[in-house]
Amino acid sequence: MNHRYILEPYNGRNSRFTCPSCHHNRRTFKRYIDTQTQTYLADHVGRCDRTDGCGYHYPPRAWFADNKNHNNSMPYSSQAVNDNIFDTLPSSYVDATTKYYHRNNFIAFLTKFLDEATALRMAALYKIGTSKHWPGATIFWQLDINDKLRTGKIMLYNPADGHRVKQPYNHIAWAHSLSRKLKAESQKSEPTQDLRLPTQDFRLSQCFFGEHLLNTHPFKTVAIAESEKTAIICSFIYPEYIWLAAGSLEGLSRNKCRVLKNRRVILFPDVNGFDKWKLKAREMNLRLPTANFTVDTALERTATPDERTRGIDIADRWIEQIMK
Repeated sequence: MNHRYILEPYNGRNSRFTCPSCHHNRRTFKRYIDTQTQTYLADHVGRCDRTDGCGYHYPPRAWFADNKNHNNSMPYSSQAVNDNIFDTLPSSYVDATTKYYHRNNFIAFLTKFLDEATALRMAALYKIGTSKHWPGATIFWQLDINDKLRTGKIMLYNPADGHRVKQPYNHIAWAHSLSRKLKAESQKSEPTQDLRLPTQDFRLSQCFFGEHLLNTHPFKTVAIAESEKTAIICSFIYPEYIWLAAGSLEGLSRNKCRVLKNRRVILFPDVNGFDKWKLKAREMNLRLPTANFTVDTALERTATPDERTRGIDIADRWIEQIMK
């Protein structure tokens, strides 16, 4: 069968792009093309080649589901996935890693402006894990509304300033790519070889970070930030909301937002993501008519040129103000 939408074959450097999820400094992103028109789909429809370090894959089937005004009658390549069919990880991974906070760089950063008890309460609320993948690394587990463990994003932070470590490479990994290693760690045995699972063996469908909290307050307004770090810090600053994270600017998909039916939702994008999430809010209000999506405008209205250059978010501004 000839597939209409395929990952673009390699044809030099210009046929590869920066991944919208991991932003690796090498061009690791393959985009899907329409073989009939030889044009690309949206710029975030594709797959990252860093299967162990990233695992991002947004296939045409998911994009058409989120954009139903487009023609979706043609067959897809074998790389396309059904977001309603996905694999999960054992919940024991969460239990085995939600500890050892004395060696977690992100928790160390939180204690610079929160007392230790509050920082640990935030860690317990969001089920933040500590990883051995890099010394001091953090795991942001993605537990869905049914408490199913979809995956976990592993990142390394600088404990002094809370910035992600991006040199000599961007320190991001995914639990579903390291699940055999995690299993060995959770059983308190040391892996003796490379135990990573190939990402293509795991049917990944991401959910919001913090989604497991939705059932605890069924009538509370939901706030969504781009990053996990921002959601956690803002849950302390603005406790009147349930704070979730989309994981990236491109992480606000219709498939994820289905759990937000009958909810009031306020989006808090990074300063340079306002226009994109304003359009996304309009789309979600059409696709999910029982939900009410709006975008907070405070940061967009008041951001300085320097803040725009640095791409700050609402938590960055708060931290900078209290740590002056």
